[in-house]
Amino acid sequence: MNPLEAQIQRLTDIEDIKQLKARYAAACDDNYNPDKLAPLFTEDAIWDGSILGYAQGRQNIHEFFAASSELVPFAVHQISNPLIEIDGDTATGQWYLWQPMVFQGAALWLSAVYNDQYVREHGQWLYRHLKLNIRMLTPYEEGPAKVRIIEVDL
Repeated sequence: MNPLEAQIQRLTDIEDIKQLKARYAAACDDNYNPDKLAPLFTEDAIWDGSILGYAQGRQNIHEFFAASSELVPFAVHQISNPLIEIDGDTATGQWYLWQPMVFQGAALWLSAVYNDQYVREHGQWLYRHLKLNIRMLTPYEEGPAKVRIIEVDL
């Protein structure tokens, strides 16, 4: 592959991973739709939401998200600032998350960093490991200046 082809492939891979993250966010904001979320992960993938939960394997990820809409009936995933590194058929990504949400009846603000690992399978990028590193979780009414639940998993 010549340098121009390699650059085009790299940019295409980055854009495909951005679309994967956008589909993930849209499915989460669609009542954590497990039928849309689970296919975004490899068969042996890990979804690690820190204090929000953990699931390993596509079927367990499906089951986890099937129950999530009862715990989190409202969420808006605002994801930004991607840093994506491509290495052949694997990649890593870091993203920022700002999320208003309702969790078990409480209105909350969530700020976190995603640290993701991806793999290309059959020409499609999928999550191998999604890790949510919570920076701030705070009640809506109080705000981060008064009450913060902080967990930094760097």
